[in-house]
Amino acid sequence: MSGAGTTGAEGTFCLVLHSHLPWLAHHGAWPVGEEWLYQAWAHSYLPVVDLLERFAAEGREDVLTLGVTPVLAAQLDDPYSLRGLHDWLGNWQLRAHGAEPRLPDLAAREHRASAWALERFETRWRHGFSPVLRHLVDSRVVELLGGPAAHPFQPLLDPRVRAFSLRTGLADTALRIGSAPEGIWAPECAYAPGLEHDYARAGVRRFLVDGPSLHGDTAAGRPVGTSDVVCFGRDLEVSYRVWSPKVGYPGDPAYRDFHTYDHPSGLKPSRVTGKGVAPEDKRPYEPDAAALAVRRHAADFVDVVVARLRALRERHGRPSLVVAAYDTELYGHWWHEGPRWLEAVLRLLPEAGVRVTSLRGAVEAGHVGAPVEVPPSSWGAGKDWHVWNGPQVADLVDLNASVQRELLELDLAGPVRSPVADQAVREALLALSSDWAFMVTKDSAADYARYRAKVHADRFAELAALLRAGSPARALSRARELRAVDGPFGHLDARGLGRATRPGAARTQR
Repeated sequence: MSGAGTTGAEGTFCLVLHSHLPWLAHHGAWPVGEEWLYQAWAHSYLPVVDLLERFAAEGREDVLTLGVTPVLAAQLDDPYSLRGLHDWLGNWQLRAHGAEPRLPDLAAREHRASAWALERFETRWRHGFSPVLRHLVDSRVVELLGGPAAHPFQPLLDPRVRAFSLRTGLADTALRIGSAPEGIWAPECAYAPGLEHDYARAGVRRFLVDGPSLHGDTAAGRPVGTSDVVCFGRDLEVSYRVWSPKVGYPGDPAYRDFHTYDHPSGLKPSRVTGKGVAPEDKRPYEPDAAALAVRRHAADFVDVVVARLRALRERHGRPSLVVAAYDTELYGHWWHEGPRWLEAVLRLLPEAGVRVTSLRGAVEAGHVGAPVEVPPSSWGAGKDWHVWNGPQVADLVDLNASVQRELLELDLAGPVRSPVADQAVREALLALSSDWAFMVTKDSAADYARYRAKVHADRFAELAALLRAGSPARALSRARELRAVDGPFGHLDARGLGRATRPGAARTQR
């Protein structure tokens, strides 16, 4: 039942969700660290997956396109993180009980929510995310997007490191779900001319850019340059109905306020109430009022999509496409009512004559236009690269350049696999994550981000020095210590990068 049984008389809508957090396991707990992972897991990943499983049970196909970055998937399968979440969910329930004497209504709501989350985790997630995700992919309820291993800002990588990171990420996804995805969420929707050829060589057939990268002409997927790789642009007119910090739905006065806590329990008792209202002046959260707002905003979003599709059909003379793309963590973690809004929208759109499908389904439906040249771009502020290479992150840019330079100078192409070389490359990839520069530029836990980038860069440099010094026993002991802490991508084989750095290899790859 692809497209929910609708003929799509009004046109086609694709919802893309991008699920990503940097590697957080073993790197602090509060206020930034594992707590971030567990909150997103409990409040976004559990309810969004539950929604998708219910659609799967109904026989729905191509409900949405789900991006899951390899570095997040690694954490959602990691036994350490699984135990950590189970403890966190139990603690959530204890905090709800502790709030009962002072805030009985809040305590009751949070008890029910935590009990539901514990039940879902214990019955569906105890063996990790991959078995759950594989079912969603195999049943075609979602199209899965992968990506490079540790979510780097690809335009700023040496082509050899960039290609290795992408191959490693796609291979990691294939190991977890049985096949490599045909599409990726390019980290930060970042593009540099020529990336499409890297994608083609890796078997990637489609990816996302932001709307301005296509000058707002997002009514169809577009082959990039001379390649067969198709890019889809995010429709900002529609996406910002949710995403905009000024007029987006999550800021409605009735919704639960993300930033206001009951400090003794850590629970969130208040509604948004109004812009500029001090936390102590915010009104208590009222679920019934929030439910009415969900219905109102779902209906409004459907009206916006239909109006946009009609305008595009008038302009282009044919049924058109709208792609709305968001971080998965918006739904439930940042916006408490988000999962309920999501379900309402996905049920209402087909009733309004809109075909709901995935990017794969959009290609199959013929929503592919003429080739296009895409400029250097991203979905960050200004739609350029300055969030990741601007003066405010000059230190991280220099650090990343140094890591890459030393990485490419190492002799990694030995005859047998080396756990030390593998861990050195793993630490380098973690140092090159785009998250660190983003957090610094946005002044969101900037000290933590700088610390994390330096920690991984220092660990890489330490292992690189041991490799060069020819101290195999010391190097192996240290690599094992670090592997226990920074352990994603267990299949990673540094020799793949080593072969790419041999003389003549770069010319061969171009």
